[in-house]
Amino acid sequence: MGDHGIFGPRSVTWRVMGEPILLVGGIRALLMQGLHPRAMRGVLQNSALMDPQEAWSRFVRTTEFVRVRTYGTNAEVERAGRRVRKIHAKLSAYDPDTGTTFHLDDPDALRWVHVGEVDSYLSVARRAGVRLTDAEADAFVAEWRRAAEVVGLKAGDVPGSVAELHDYIEAARPGLRFVPEAAHPLRLSLNAPLPRKLTPLKPALPALTFLAFATLPRWARRLYGLPATPVGDLWATATLRTLHTGIGLVPGDVLYSPAARRARRLMAA
Repeated sequence: MGDHGIFGPRSVTWRVMGEPILLVGGIRALLMQGLHPRAMRGVLQNSALMDPQEAWSRFVRTTEFVRVRTYGTNAEVERAGRRVRKIHAKLSAYDPDTGTTFHLDDPDALRWVHVGEVDSYLSVARRAGVRLTDAEADAFVAEWRRAAEVVGLKAGDVPGSVAELHDYIEAARPGLRFVPEAAHPLRLSLNAPLPRKLTPLKPALPALTFLAFATLPRWARRLYGLPATPVGDLWATATLRTLHTGIGLVPGDVLYSPAARRARRLMAA
């Protein structure tokens, strides 16, 4: 049968994560992460975000980690997870709110990053028109408990259903804010730190970032100092659906990544 990693062909995760519209979900996840002061400061104090080579290298590493965690064998996932856990345990950052230093494997920060990622992928997928029943949405959240273990969290310490996911986010809201020392992501996207060979992609980044912002909950948009109205919610959903429908017209051998194409073959079988 082969080693299909922590999810496999019967999982909801494989069906959802291969969709290209999830790129918007990935950006939304970063925006959710940015509202946790310690998570944001951990990134700010340990990476040169405005250095094109450093920023792009970090993006490539993160993308590869997501690919391996989603589609890799158990051995590949364990190696990737061990590397990430080692880095998080070694690096530290300073929290000016408490006057203390913390390691990047701080459980509260890791838990928020996990929840923001799961919520973003699921929210964008459903609003874009990826067909998921309520039971399948719950299964997606539960499956991602395995992903939480990869970065060092305990499965029982993260949400296992959509209701638990929403309850956790609501409980975390009082401690969330956008730290003043960070550059606003929307402004940052206007001058994205990309390598020279990727300069042609620059015009698309502000539009993708704006769309990702629009998919955030209204309270999150307000924390970023942006307008938050029901009209914006409707626009975001309509835009996601239009993009998802349009992307779906592209042939599968062009549309999907090699890992996603392999997963689709296994799911079909």
